[in-house]
Amino acid sequence: MTATDGTGRYAPRAPELRVCVVGDDFVAGVGDPRSLGWVGRVGARTSRTESLVTLFPLGVPGETTTGLLARWREETGRRFADADPESFRLVIGLGHADLADGMSLARSRLNLANVLDECLARNLPVFVVGPPPADRAQHADLVPELSDAFADVCLRRRVPYVDCWRPLVHHEDWLTDMAAGDGRHPGQVGYGLMAWLVLHNGWAQWLGVAED
Repeated sequence: MTATDGTGRYAPRAPELRVCVVGDDFVAGVGDPRSLGWVGRVGARTSRTESLVTLFPLGVPGETTTGLLARWREETGRRFADADPESFRLVIGLGHADLADGMSLARSRLNLANVLDECLARNLPVFVVGPPPADRAQHADLVPELSDAFADVCLRRRVPYVDCWRPLVHHEDWLTDMAAGDGRHPGQVGYGLMAWLVLHNGWAQWLGVAED
């Protein structure tokens, strides 16, 4: 139903934005006792004054960029099907699965590049969130190289990229939160820090909404 403006007259409906967030464990919020992850926290802090913003978290734990490349079209297509194409937005949350799988850096770069190139060809705005530090994982020392590779792919295409590794690798609260869990996934504090990084690295500008 269309809302009224307080005088009994019908007010125009605010434009809709549908934001699909694809990725792995961190998009799914694994390890968060509140089941919000960084996606839920970002959604809660996103202004809806100008637009009706809906976030669709589509995380698959353990998914590599190869898996993401294979499924993102179908997953997003179901959520975008009955909406105005101008309302579509895609967020890619990247994690450590490529490293755990033994995937080459070149293949990780190519998988992300293929997704971004298709998005750009379709005029689908895209925003990328990089992998955070790993604690007890065997591949922890390889995360910065992977993050830099993803950042370079985005930079070449002028796609916003949030580096989660550098701000958090020595962050005391992040380290404490990771140590309290399984060493691979953060809890409430860690996901809150990731959300803060997203919100303060161009999120509102990218969406075209007011900053919180």
